[in-house]
Amino acid sequence: MGERTWTGAVAAAGAVVAGAWLLNGGLTGTLPPAPAAAQAYDGTPVGPAVPALPPSPPVRVRIPVLGVDAPVSRLALDGEGRLQPPPEEDRNLAGWYRDGAAPGSSGAAVLAGHVDNAHGPAVFYRLGSLRKGDQLEVARADGAAAWFQVDGVEVYPKSEFPDRKVYAATPDAQLRLITCGGGFTREGGYDGNVVVYAHLVRTQRA
Repeated sequence: MGERTWTGAVAAAGAVVAGAWLLNGGLTGTLPPAPAAAQAYDGTPVGPAVPALPPSPPVRVRIPVLGVDAPVSRLALDGEGRLQPPPEEDRNLAGWYRDGAAPGSSGAAVLAGHVDNAHGPAVFYRLGSLRKGDQLEVARADGAAAWFQVDGVEVYPKSEFPDRKVYAATPDAQLRLITCGGGFTREGGYDGNVVVYAHLVRTQRA
């Protein structure tokens, strides 16, 4: 097993995160679900948006249709400006880029997670099977909850990762879920990244 990157840069809070890292081992003979062409994101939210919440760190992410219910750790940068991945050994753990937007507050928040490790599928293994209109919940440290609705799901070759489309600043509250995907070789790992685009549709304050 080795570290692989999703190419691109995250522009947030005046910092640039270049080449964010994700660990992935790959499951022999098995690939995670890939999004259908009909799920492509065209920049248009699916359904109305609601006002953003004040910033507060996420503590848990739940995606009912996928059976995901996972704690969220805080991700920082390493000495080379790369986003550090969640611990590899914990398959049920997502990570939040702590210097970016908080889920539910204004801006495009970023949650990353492993697709798999040497022991099997990990928290975001089935991310590519999400469809427009599916909803997910992010519980926050302030006791509030933010619900997001999926606007699109795409997979990109790492050599063609669309930085601006994924990481561009947004005036409303949006969310990006990112993991590895595409084809896989034992030598090179996954050759792409799956990205889910979603926007805030409901909130519940503490």
